[in-house]
Amino acid sequence: MKIKLRIGIIGAGSVVREIYQHLYFRSSYSPMLEICAVADPNEQFRNWFGDLAGIPAERRFTDYQEMIAKVKLDAVQVNTPDHLHCAPTVAALNAGLDVVVPKPTAATLKDAHLMIETAKKTGRYLGVDFHKREDPRIKEAEARFQSGRYGTFQAAVFYMVDKLNIADPNHSPRFFASPNFAEKNTPASFLTVHMADALMKIINLVPVQVSARGYSHKLPSLKPIAVNGYDLVDTEVLFDTGAVAHLITGWAIPNSAWANTVQSGRLICSDGLIDLALDMPGLREIHADGIFEVNPLFKNFEKDKSVTGYGISGPGRLYQQILAQHNGQMSATDRAGLMTPMILGFHTALVLEAAEKSLAAGQRLTTGATLGTVVDLRQLVANELGDIAAKEYGYA
Repeated sequence: MKIKLRIGIIGAGSVVREIYQHLYFRSSYSPMLEICAVADPNEQFRNWFGDLAGIPAERRFTDYQEMIAKVKLDAVQVNTPDHLHCAPTVAALNAGLDVVVPKPTAATLKDAHLMIETAKKTGRYLGVDFHKREDPRIKEAEARFQSGRYGTFQAAVFYMVDKLNIADPNHSPRFFASPNFAEKNTPASFLTVHMADALMKIINLVPVQVSARGYSHKLPSLKPIAVNGYDLVDTEVLFDTGAVAHLITGWAIPNSAWANTVQSGRLICSDGLIDLALDMPGLREIHADGIFEVNPLFKNFEKDKSVTGYGISGPGRLYQQILAQHNGQMSATDRAGLMTPMILGFHTALVLEAAEKSLAAGQRLTTGATLGTVVDLRQLVANELGDIAAKEYGYA
């Protein structure tokens, strides 16, 4: 029986620094992971992680394809930017490896579809780390809603807004490696993914229409480096039942905010209402440096130096599933349950791409607002993937 998975890491940037290094080396999941190799074209990131993991020089690669070809692995984790998830995932799956990727599955539905289809064809495991699914508040809301306790879902408002320093290239230390990150990636692509996936996991409904509104006021005024990007995006999602949600995300609230991310959600149903106080995780700190909400639910640094929380257990459970599959402990029924479009994030990727298309085709006002167009998701899926795939995903 296999007790350790040999893992190759593709990409060692900010998501590894902020989350995955703790999973790999300081969590209860670490004993099942043998970090064998790293691939990253950035020498600084590659060597930082290589030194942290004790990876010898001959197993530090600039090219992930060379790593896959030369190192004996069981799985890879693809930590590249979202729009680069597809190629290394497909290459690894075709090489007989299992794959874990951070949310979202991909930046486009074409890429998400190719990744899902390749996993099905090869019989390998594909896991997407939507770690917010492991937030106990989301899980409780999902269980209560799906029990019928609240009746029919009607409307929701979710918001997730970051401090300005997350997107400000003038801030030191810079959160993102590239100064134009917030120009190339809207809040919709980086943040709405969390809210869209969490909501759909709770209500288990298929989205059919998206429109977005964007606001550009703060980022273009930054100095000395201005950002031609959105401060805030409101993504309106219509579901097949006629229910509607507004997912409001951004990264320009003042740095004096009590948390890096201020977030919450409200679901209104025919027989009840759910409030998710996501930015009040239970520990408020008053300190000489300021007032902070500390989120031990996401990452909890224990006294023994280990790290727990749903940011760790989310991806950790994906690796548990990989290990179960390698050891023949996953039934065909269980595997099928892990391969649904909702679990693999197809509908979330669809909402994100539609929001981007809505903004790109929208009317730009002199006030700094952009009024996006309405995007029909049934038509978008059929146009991008064809009628057969559209039927498979429930959009025929």
